[in-house]
Amino acid sequence: MSLQIGVPRETYAGEKRVATVPDVVAKLVKLGFRVAIESGAGDAANFPDDAYRAAGAEVMPTAAQLWATSDIVFKVRPPTPAEVALMRAGGMLVDFIWPAQNPELMQQLAAKQATVLAIDALPRQLSRAQKMDALTSMAGISGYRAVIEAANAFGRFFNGQVTAAGKIPPAKVFIAGAGVAGLSAIGTAANLGAIVRANDTRAEVADQVVSLGGEFVKVDYEEEGAGGGGYAKVMSEGFQQAQREMYAREARASDIIITTALIPGKPAPKLITAPMVESMKPGSVIVDMAAEQGGNCELTEPGKAVVKHGVTIVGYTDLASRLATQSSTLYSNNLLRLTEELCKTKDGVVNVDMEDDAIRGLTVIKDGAITWPAPPLKLPPPPPPRPAVAPPPKAKGHGEPSGPMPVGKTAVLFGVAAVLFLLVGRYAPASFLAHFTVFVLACFVGYMVVWNVKPALHTPLMSVTNAVSSIIAIGALVQIAPDLSALPAGVTRPNELIRWLAVAAIALATINMFGGFAVTKRMLGMFRK
Repeated sequence: MSLQIGVPRETYAGEKRVATVPDVVAKLVKLGFRVAIESGAGDAANFPDDAYRAAGAEVMPTAAQLWATSDIVFKVRPPTPAEVALMRAGGMLVDFIWPAQNPELMQQLAAKQATVLAIDALPRQLSRAQKMDALTSMAGISGYRAVIEAANAFGRFFNGQVTAAGKIPPAKVFIAGAGVAGLSAIGTAANLGAIVRANDTRAEVADQVVSLGGEFVKVDYEEEGAGGGGYAKVMSEGFQQAQREMYAREARASDIIITTALIPGKPAPKLITAPMVESMKPGSVIVDMAAEQGGNCELTEPGKAVVKHGVTIVGYTDLASRLATQSSTLYSNNLLRLTEELCKTKDGVVNVDMEDDAIRGLTVIKDGAITWPAPPLKLPPPPPPRPAVAPPPKAKGHGEPSGPMPVGKTAVLFGVAAVLFLLVGRYAPASFLAHFTVFVLACFVGYMVVWNVKPALHTPLMSVTNAVSSIIAIGALVQIAPDLSALPAGVTRPNELIRWLAVAAIALATINMFGGFAVTKRMLGMFRK
């Protein structure tokens, strides 16, 4: 018999997200599951009950009825003790659990003989786990929303403008931490026209910062900061001191600071001190995305926006929930991909395969037994570095020295060439000499015209081919309509075969030129924001 997936209304204060949306309900039904949702669960995210009914879900009036009848429960926030009490024994829960921060909740769920999949425990190192990575989905939304909150609290434009009333400088935004949330914030602030600078302990993200329109600010201290699972690690005291000095400089120069620094299982590091806040310009804004874990700013008050020393410090802990429609859609898609991994037979029955690295990492409780933390992943060893291949020695002639040609040999070659030109000029017919002169000049002009074309609107290859096509078109036009008055006596106009060949050359060259512009336009369109 197929299992029932239940989606209750979130009870956490201010939480607007819902764990599944109508579009995903229809896909869960196709996998063989029955879907039930508590009445009003999607209202705050603009998903009414009627939309769920139309997708094939059963709408239940109370949370107690839903928890009691559901084999699997999808949630966003960790369940409260009252919700755990409603859960049926031996049921399954898929949710953000945060097992390191909620040991009591883990014990309560284990007492229910439950199987719990913590979506926050997904091993993010696995490339195939990216489709289930709800942390990344929510972090991207939070980074975007952090910039919107900063813009709301900031008293000026983000982009610079020149108006009749005066010149408006662009806002200066500093992003502390260039993970998923930080990169999302960088791209959003840059698109709004701000001058964006960012820092991260992981040097490898510098190129990503630049690609999104920001400038990477490097700490004047050499130390690698990459940790496991895509997070940063705790840095040495020397690095932290150099980092604080850099943050102090950026605080004085910035209008807006957005902090995103988090280390799994530890309180958020304090990056912005009270003296740094005091040094900022009046009207500046700090958005502390780590407020839920204590905050990166010493003056942050979690869940509130406060003004201290003339600086607005935003410590909201529900940034993703403030874009509930979008975040619910992405989160439900992550859970759908997880469900597909659990139900590969598409018969409405799940299989929690503890041999699967991704599923094993997610499973924090299995049939009442706590299985968290998961054992370390057995990642394949990196491929051995390829041995350096020495360049092949340059072939030399018999007795030929390497390097530039000797001066004496160059003089001899020029002398021989001069003698040949003298003989040609003295003994060759006048008509040949005229044609030869035109040929030499044509070679020189052709080389300069073709190879010196600047590839400003084309790739270099298209620039050269378009230049060649242009010369072909000009030559063909001369053959189609020659200046008969300039022809020597006794020379007739070109025959019809040559004229038709010229027409074909013009057609092909024109197609090549217009095709080059069309392809280039499409290529440029790929990079437009």
